[in-house]
Amino acid sequence: MKYFRSTDALVTAHYLGMIMEGIGIVLLIPIIVALIYQENTYIGFLIPTLSSIALGTFLNHKFKRYDKLKMRHGMLISPLAWLWASLIGAFIMMICLNIEFDNALFENMSAWTGSGFTTFFNVEVLPKSILFLRSFEQWLGGLGVVIIFIGILIRNGSAASKLYESEARDERIKPSITNTLTKTIQIYGIYTIAGIILFIIAGLPIFDAVNLTFSSLSTGGMSIKNANIGFYHNNIVNLISIVLMILGAVSFSVHYKVIKTKGLAILKDIQFQVIIGIIAATTLLIYFTTHIPFMDILYQVTSAITTTGSNLPSSDIISLWPPAILGIIMILMLIGGSSGSTVGSIKVIRVITFLKGINLSVLGQLSPEGRILSTKIAGKTMKDREVREAGNYIALTLLLIGISWIVMMAYGYEPFSSLFNIISVQTNNGVWIGPHHRTLPALLKYLFVADMWIGRLEIIPVFVLFRSIYEIIVDTMKSGSSTVRKHM
Repeated sequence: MKYFRSTDALVTAHYLGMIMEGIGIVLLIPIIVALIYQENTYIGFLIPTLSSIALGTFLNHKFKRYDKLKMRHGMLISPLAWLWASLIGAFIMMICLNIEFDNALFENMSAWTGSGFTTFFNVEVLPKSILFLRSFEQWLGGLGVVIIFIGILIRNGSAASKLYESEARDERIKPSITNTLTKTIQIYGIYTIAGIILFIIAGLPIFDAVNLTFSSLSTGGMSIKNANIGFYHNNIVNLISIVLMILGAVSFSVHYKVIKTKGLAILKDIQFQVIIGIIAATTLLIYFTTHIPFMDILYQVTSAITTTGSNLPSSDIISLWPPAILGIIMILMLIGGSSGSTVGSIKVIRVITFLKGINLSVLGQLSPEGRILSTKIAGKTMKDREVREAGNYIALTLLLIGISWIVMMAYGYEPFSSLFNIISVQTNNGVWIGPHHRTLPALLKYLFVADMWIGRLEIIPVFVLFRSIYEIIVDTMKSGSSTVRKHM
């Protein structure tokens, strides 16, 4: 059965054009940093961003009558928008820094998806405008490439709703999507300003405070220092970063309810309770069974479960931790934070739903025949569909990790560190042990780009895109065969 038609491509092109315009506009902002620090990187920013604006404007107006957006269109637009944003950032870096395409694409996909990996051996020699670009991409990616432009460029409520849901968002602060987005940006902005102020009070320069806030709150973890946050040797800075990571890992809807409930909403939120419980229990477990410094453990555990990937101890030191401890870190990276937040990975609510589903299956075998069983999470009865979807998503995530792990080992990399790194890539975490990313073969870099992209979009939208591309190829081949037969 054919699911993708030519009109679907035109609707996709129309709305994608809007988002391409927005991407081009926001990526002009780092030019301000270039002006402040008198850096000659303007052309490197202007050519890709203006090209994005021009092409986006063309697509938007050329196909503006194709505005009947459906969910399948949103599922196509979302992965294409993230890919386009990463490509524009890559072209900027290629022009400004004269680096290879594979490294530039890896760097920008890592930034946009909040994965936090870098291909640069020495980030401290990079222009300030490029460092800000990486941090700004993390900050924007934390909100979502697509939804950040909904309230600005798309006024149609139905279209906005479908695009919002296509980017793995299902929680709403307000009944209206545009109002939800407005409140989300306000909350995000307030926390951003507060983080910057706190870091400045802690003794950081303004530029460092801005970039560290962007990377911590967005749970991105990409640093402007080679030693990451360990560069500062300041426990106050570490604690501020920990708080920002946790705030970023909590659902925006919970943040909004906090204001109305005077703080009680966050304490009653099941996902927040689990995150804090895991951080406390895991930190204490590792502290009392190893000789690792307490702050190193607390920071790395928080970084792992919030999928930030920021480092306090260096990657070389982390790689020397006992395998059992690294195994715990892997599990934390897989779990992730709350749904409706800035984090990647499986998400706490899916893990809880999956475990509840297993318990329900066991009870079903023990219960009398004909008895109807149900399960609740935080007072809400879970539907069978929700349990199945949680299980399916976890299974798909593990399958993709397994495939990438086999490929990495086929290149000759050691199995344990390969598994650790693949989990980190797939969950948009950023902690890495072993050889530097820049030394990876180009094909592995492209594989990891795909893993980061798929992981951030929670798999299904990318699969929808691949299915649509498959149908286009099949139709093209059939059309070609028909033309050949007519001329025979």
